[in-house]
Amino acid sequence: MKEVALLDLLKNGVHFGHQKSRRHPKMEPYIFTVRNGVNIINLEKTLEQLNLAREFVCDTVMKGGAVLFVGTKRQAKEIVKKHAKAVGMPFITERWLGGLFTNFSNVSKLQKRLNKLEEQKESGELDKYTKKEKLNFTKEIEKLEKLVGGIKNMSVLPAAVFVVDIKDEKTAVKESIKKKIPLIAITDTNTNPSVINYPIPGNDDATKSLELLTGLIAEAVTEGKNMKEKGAVAEKEADAKEKATSDESSKSGKQAEKK
Repeated sequence: MKEVALLDLLKNGVHFGHQKSRRHPKMEPYIFTVRNGVNIINLEKTLEQLNLAREFVCDTVMKGGAVLFVGTKRQAKEIVKKHAKAVGMPFITERWLGGLFTNFSNVSKLQKRLNKLEEQKESGELDKYTKKEKLNFTKEIEKLEKLVGGIKNMSVLPAAVFVVDIKDEKTAVKESIKKKIPLIAITDTNTNPSVINYPIPGNDDATKSLELLTGLIAEAVTEGKNMKEKGAVAEKEADAKEKATSDESSKSGKQAEKK
């Protein structure tokens, strides 16, 4: 993974927190100073935490795990969706379905229903229905797409969850903790970082900050995938080499027997 420079964090406003009056006590260690009543985040701490988070994401994906990207607030939706789709990871940008993790079997039914309807639409199977029925199917697909479109291919619970705003995504955080799924999150100055496994102190409101940090997490996913692929190739080559050595030994043995 490419190194992240402090200047990149600075240029994208990652250091701007909320008003001092809204500061969460547990964010104290990550505050550099206060300017005009606004908390300024210590970017050296941000970089340190960001690198830990990226290493964890890379390792998780390398081992075959998926990272669910979550961001439902207005300025985060498109950013989260874009980066998650680009690296082939599941995402939620509309609303978190209560029980998504704690009652996953029910969510699985919605996923299957959406996939089935989309397959039927693609194959033309829905064309046999009346205009009104087809309209109802279209509405159902649109509704399901909003609910589970970003996770329609997530057949098991993710290995980790990346959240852009833990105050907005309280239910996602609670369910992740309950199911013991590691959390990576941007933690602004008004949040409690102690509930997050890999907190990244930073601005969770400005689009530039969200774009940069989400993109860097997505980059770690790509790195993990590349490492997994290299590992698979190396394993395949090792197996082929072992087989060739075994075949050569067997051949030599047979030749010795003939003599």
